[in-house]
Amino acid sequence: MSLLNTEPAGPALLVLADGTVHRGQAYGATGATLGEAVFTTGMTGYQETLTDPSYAGQIIVQTAPHIGNTGVNDEDAESRDIFAAGYVVRDAARRPSNWRSRRSLDEELAARGVVGIRGVDTRAITRHLRTEGSMKAGIFSGEAAARPEAELVAEVNAQPSMAGSRLAEQVTTDAPYVVEPADHGWTGEPLHEIAAIDLGLKSATPRHLASRGVRLHVLPATATFEDITALSPDGVFLSNGPGDPATADEQVALLRRVLDAGIPFFGICFGNQVFGRALGFGTYKLPFGHRGPNQPVMHKATGRVEITSQNHGFAVDAPLGEPVEAPESRYGRVEVSHWSLNDQVVEGLRLLDRPAFSVQFHPESAAGPNDSVDLFDRFVTLMDEHSPRAAGRAAAPTTDLTEGA
Repeated sequence: MSLLNTEPAGPALLVLADGTVHRGQAYGATGATLGEAVFTTGMTGYQETLTDPSYAGQIIVQTAPHIGNTGVNDEDAESRDIFAAGYVVRDAARRPSNWRSRRSLDEELAARGVVGIRGVDTRAITRHLRTEGSMKAGIFSGEAAARPEAELVAEVNAQPSMAGSRLAEQVTTDAPYVVEPADHGWTGEPLHEIAAIDLGLKSATPRHLASRGVRLHVLPATATFEDITALSPDGVFLSNGPGDPATADEQVALLRRVLDAGIPFFGICFGNQVFGRALGFGTYKLPFGHRGPNQPVMHKATGRVEITSQNHGFAVDAPLGEPVEAPESRYGRVEVSHWSLNDQVVEGLRLLDRPAFSVQFHPESAAGPNDSVDLFDRFVTLMDEHSPRAAGRAAAPTTDLTEGA
């Protein structure tokens, strides 16, 4: 069966909150969708981008002009669904051409109910969002595209803002589950067990940790401190996820109890923002955010520039430079360990007096470069140094800690 869609696409509109309207053709599902228009600068990895839960509530504008060449496969999805609100491309591939492809991107979007638009000037849209900032938007196709534009603009503006949104609970796992090291190439006994709080977890992250001998107990975003301590974990991990970190009061309170207990901690993306809030710093919304697998970051400890994969519209308000006492002074000294070379935004935090650190970017590299993948090794080392289970292994003369490392 040919994957080429020979049916003519109907008209579609991308409507921005300021009244800007872009006309194109329907792509994926037909209908209407609302969300925050954001752009991502990745030239590849559109399947990983679409299935990243951090894009929940957002209409993704691809800056790369030609999208869909490699179709969609059954291996590269980063979550169980597409949580993005909509999808905007310039030149959609007429048919996929890759030995791993199982269906076209157009078919996947339609099957998942994702309303998209193609044939629009994504360069102009991106330049507009860079100037005016990410904004409320809507995609309208089919009968919805025939409505008066003034009515569509009003509907776009009436939707809730991303600022103040609480979305992690909408994308998290329904029930706890376990990821075993043996399922990802680890041949020895697990070195560590961690509680991983799913705020919008991408599947590459458990794979990276499990391949290093870590057994993950993945818990929903609503997990309590008692849920964590019942596992007697060597560490706690907070994942990426969507929404405004200012709404994550429960996760902030949970993380403070983790830090107070001295349990090693690692967080990424939304987890970095929760960590910043737990330390007493504020967060704020960026004008248009950082999205794409080509974002340069300075790593303070090494002086090395790392090219990173990012997807965030909020950031932690912490001072660059020398370490300072955390506003929540019981946690001691904290330093900004990484920062963006584009706009000096905080991209990582590290406690000097407790075993805890976080980064704003995505070291799991799906899709993206591998410059920062050693952060998973750093978390394992932190647990080696601070967890009771690791201390017990060190005290046992028959245990070889280097096996499988």
